[in-house]
Amino acid sequence: MEQKIIYILEKIRPYLQNDGGDVEFVKFENGIVYVRMHGACVGCVQLDTTMKDGIEALLLEEVPGVIAVEQVE
Repeated sequence: MEQKIIYILEKIRPYLQNDGGDVEFVKFENGIVYVRMHGACVGCVQLDTTMKDGIEALLLEEVPGVIAVEQVE
């Protein structure tokens, strides 16, 4: 399952990188995907939207068993 999560995140990364940001997979535990944001994503006012409407929505749709995405420092 982690490989599928990483594959999906790799599809998202170019869009984040175009705006100077990035996302890193940290772990998958109890249905929750933990990610670390980098670059321009850190402190961005649109981060909540990116996390919920972008990353989380795609992972919920594409990877059975994922129930949420959380950011770690």
